[in-house]
Amino acid sequence: MKTDPDTIAVILVGSVARGTERPDSDVDVYLVAPDDVFDSAIATHRVIAVEHSDATYPGGYVDVKLASVRFLDAAAERGDDPVRASFENARVAWARDGYDIAGRVAAIPVLSPEVWEDRAISFMSEVWWHGTDFLPQALASDNTFLLHHAAVHTVSAGGRVLLALNRTLFRGPRYLDATLATLDRIPDGYSDLARQLLTRPSRESAEAYVQALENFHPWPMDRAASASIFVRDNELGWLTGKLPPELS
Repeated sequence: MKTDPDTIAVILVGSVARGTERPDSDVDVYLVAPDDVFDSAIATHRVIAVEHSDATYPGGYVDVKLASVRFLDAAAERGDDPVRASFENARVAWARDGYDIAGRVAAIPVLSPEVWEDRAISFMSEVWWHGTDFLPQALASDNTFLLHHAAVHTVSAGGRVLLALNRTLFRGPRYLDATLATLDRIPDGYSDLARQLLTRPSRESAEAYVQALENFHPWPMDRAASASIFVRDNELGWLTGKLPPELS
């Protein structure tokens, strides 16, 4: 990769960078290229590739994602959680002179205390709205899809509430339970409350889950005010230009 004139840097990420790899783990890297090369790869659907020739063990492979300096700067400014989390513990394996790749990479997983607080409030508003409005509506109208949609979104938002309160990035849905299990600040019996709501959605299981989060933190708004916050963050994206919280 270093011999390619279009290569600006190679950034090691994933389990190998974190030191949690298994003997059969793949190697994850970001290959930083010039902006025009990155733009061309986007246009031709070539932003990810698998390299077997660079692996040094049987069955191994290198998972290569293309990036650019502009991509790194944008990720630090407005990246979603999965992309920010992908750069946690990242290591710059190699970089051309004249590029502050290490500084750019270090800035990506960092969010200000104000952003964390805003996130917690936004996600708690989702918890209230899905758990105490949509879910009861689903039960009243015997709407099975809405019932399970509301239950999943209540627990998803609640998990993001706890991640925000613990200043922890959301790596993706498949990592949520495992990440929550590592948190220091979490309501007693949280896992059981979440499982009950997901497997047996009802007014009782929803209210128990919502109350656990409601009582866990001194929220600066009540359920009534949360409705306006929910609308602002989830229904007015077309007006504000901001993605809904669950996509951040």
